[in-house]
Amino acid sequence: MHFTSEQRLDDGVLEREFTLGEIPGTLWTPGIAPAPLVLMAHNNGLPKADPRLVARARYTAARGYAVATIDAAGCGDRPRSAAEEQARAHLRQAMQAGEPVDEIFESFIGPMVEKAVPEWQTTLDALLELPETGGPVGYSGGWTALGIRLAVVEPRIAAAGFFAGGFVPRAQREEARQVTIPLLFLLQWDDEGNPRQRALDLFDAFGSKEKTLHANLGGHTGTPRFELEDGCRFLDRHLK
Repeated sequence: MHFTSEQRLDDGVLEREFTLGEIPGTLWTPGIAPAPLVLMAHNNGLPKADPRLVARARYTAARGYAVATIDAAGCGDRPRSAAEEQARAHLRQAMQAGEPVDEIFESFIGPMVEKAVPEWQTTLDALLELPETGGPVGYSGGWTALGIRLAVVEPRIAAAGFFAGGFVPRAQREEARQVTIPLLFLLQWDDEGNPRQRALDLFDAFGSKEKTLHANLGGHTGTPRFELEDGCRFLDRHLK
């Protein structure tokens, strides 16, 4: 892991960009060490610099956590294959035409998950070698499909917070039954791009004995700010 830049933010959090081979990422750390680590991924691989992700990461770090995110292959500044470009073009055309998009999402979100999981595990290995980070480890983010797979295959993850707004392929909907760690699941009741019943069915499928659903009125990006505080209280219960 090679750190390429750093800055101390107004809230005392240290923000550092890093590279790990071809993987670019960002690590936010509080003034205490070692701090419990939270892996934070945004909706279906949006860039790590997305303002909503950065705001959540900074808030969580200021509450005493080390928070890390990376760009998935084909996201942010990472190059996309011709097949990825074609799939995204088809998606844009279908959405503009008001056509069904589930199968298009299925065709590229599933492979993205398969590529992303080993990269996140490699990143986790490197992060836990740093003196400023430690376990247990949590996951938080809108890329629920990735979080489901990581929760199934990665025993170091002790708790997870998911946002229901991202598309979850069929494979991960089936894998949800194998997820047994404590969960906090956020649902926007009026999310135009995420059928409510599908999200409720996914919540029901999780195998966790402790799982909590927070549903709020509003569209896809309307999650209330107080859910940041509630999310950190959830992490406090399971990671501290």
